Amino acid sequence: MAELTHSLIGMRRSPLAGMARDLMDNAVTGERNVRVSEWRFTTMVGLRVDPASPAAADLEKVLGTTLPRNSGEVSSHGQHSVLWLGPDEWLVVSQTSADDLVPALAASVAGAHAAVVDVSANRTVLELRGASARAVLQKGCPLDLHPRSFGPGQAVSTTLARIPLVLWQVGPDSYRLLPRASFAEYVARWLLDATQEFASAFQDGGRSE
Repeated sequence: MAELTHSLIGMRRSPLAGMARDLMDNAVTGERNVRVSEWRFTTMVGLRVDPASPAAADLEKVLGTTLPRNSGEVSSHGQHSVLWLGPDEWLVVSQTSADDLVPALAASVAGAHAAVVDVSANRTVLELRGASARAVLQKGCPLDLHPRSFGPGQAVSTTLARIPLVLWQVGPDSYRLLPRASFAEYVARWLLDATQEFASAFQDGGRSE
């Protein structure tokens, strides 16, 4: 069984596997640099629970961090980050294996009025990084992305080029976008097109070597 599981894992393809070369070749370098990459096979777990309940506290013990209580908040500990999606709904984004994390979370709330769902295959994670990252997003996102309104450590549900996704700012010039897997290629190609305005005239048409 372990050999079969290992074999199946080896056969997995991320939603943007076919665009890996395009993402690399279209990175914009120079002063107005910006690039798009994919965080492949990121573990994502949906949580639903009353934040005031003992079950919420049990989930927090497993994650090592609190469940954010306010819109836009993100809490993190180690390899786990928890994004607020609603008053009783969160998305855990983790670099640990879903095979380890999901059973641990589910066991912590066994018998309680709570839901723990592995949604790793439902979305992918795109990272947009560089000096021009915010300017790229402003072309197609209705959110006010000015630092006074949206900054590092915040994540919200919004749209980009009319596609629903979660937008998470992780640093001054770094964003992670979480679209549904079925929309991932569209979002990635839209981003690549939007980045080319910032390519230098000395950069061979905006593509890095």
